[in-house]
Amino acid sequence: MTTLRERKTYRNAILRCLYAALERNRPEISGAALREQLRMPDDDLSAACAYLADEGLITVDWTSHRTPATASLTHEGIRFMEGEEESGEPGLGG
Repeated sequence: MTTLRERKTYRNAILRCLYAALERNRPEISGAALREQLRMPDDDLSAACAYLADEGLITVDWTSHRTPATASLTHEGIRFMEGEEESGEPGLGG
């Protein structure tokens, strides 16, 4: 069972990864690239992406297996990450 701390860590890692990709002019990233870069189990990646999408911070295109095919930051997600960058805070309560 994934702990609350781990779930928050996963969510923040996804946001940071998507924000870094955006800074390199890559507006979206594949689920496979997220999984590879973050070394995150499929179930945890799916749960974290679903949470972030429900919060309006990312958009996700899902595979038929309910794993992320692609993910990208929304306008709100970009604003959130810029605010975190400016404040020096660690992210979603992590």
